[in-house]
Amino acid sequence: MKTLALLLPFVASVALAQPAPQAPADTLVYNARRAVSLEGSSNFRDLGGYPAAGGKTVKWGHIYRSADISKLTDADLKTLTDHHIAIDCDLRGPDEVSKSPDRLPTGVTYVNLPAGSENVRLGANYAAMNRDSLMNATYNRTDHLKAKYKPLFDQLLELTDDQALLFHCTAGKDRTGIGAALVLSALGVDRATILKDYAATDVYWQQGREQVARMMAQGGTDAAQMAKMLAANPAYLENTFQAINTKYGSMADFLKTEMELTPEKLSALRDKYLQ
Repeated sequence: MKTLALLLPFVASVALAQPAPQAPADTLVYNARRAVSLEGSSNFRDLGGYPAAGGKTVKWGHIYRSADISKLTDADLKTLTDHHIAIDCDLRGPDEVSKSPDRLPTGVTYVNLPAGSENVRLGANYAAMNRDSLMNATYNRTDHLKAKYKPLFDQLLELTDDQALLFHCTAGKDRTGIGAALVLSALGVDRATILKDYAATDVYWQQGREQVARMMAQGGTDAAQMAKMLAANPAYLENTFQAINTKYGSMADFLKTEMELTPEKLSALRDKYLQ
């Protein structure tokens, strides 16, 4: 049975551009402006357009989330430039980065935020774990959140109005999903909308997810268990919300104490990314 470490190259190899998703009824999540079509990556999407604090909406064209971007083509690099990507926050661990380094346009600032990504090196323990248990344990962790995501907020606060930031992991689901949840929470987006954005990975990364599941099944991994792990099940992300509430009292207290978003910084963040 293959380990999660062996899975990662497969994930990266199939995280390529896919046909535009068949838009479900929820046009808020599947807005035509959301997906960025790339030849060498998938699940690359804009976090704009969501209703947020004070009756405002998240600005389009400033915050993007994605899967692996190690295989971007020259045309893709131009697309990133056209979208004004100035900062790339890579949430992957050292092994993933060394095997599949990001390909970026000249001038983009690269920031690696690997804290917590030791989860991808579970070895034999991975093979023995129920996939639901593994994912629940991953999303229940709070010990690494400050080291991993506070720098993301720092970068967002430093961006100029004509720049955009991208953050990503390998599939653009787990580490990226938690990052998106924290950013959208700080902007005052409600939890139901955040969970919908998270679940949308099942559409934007559908082809890649199915390919990885087939590869792992051929290697002896139980297909049903692998399907659970690769799915963007909102119940997984709910674990993070609950863990934060249990440890810090509320998301607002967490953002203030761990992300160090003082009232002044929170106001500046919302002024910058809401309209």
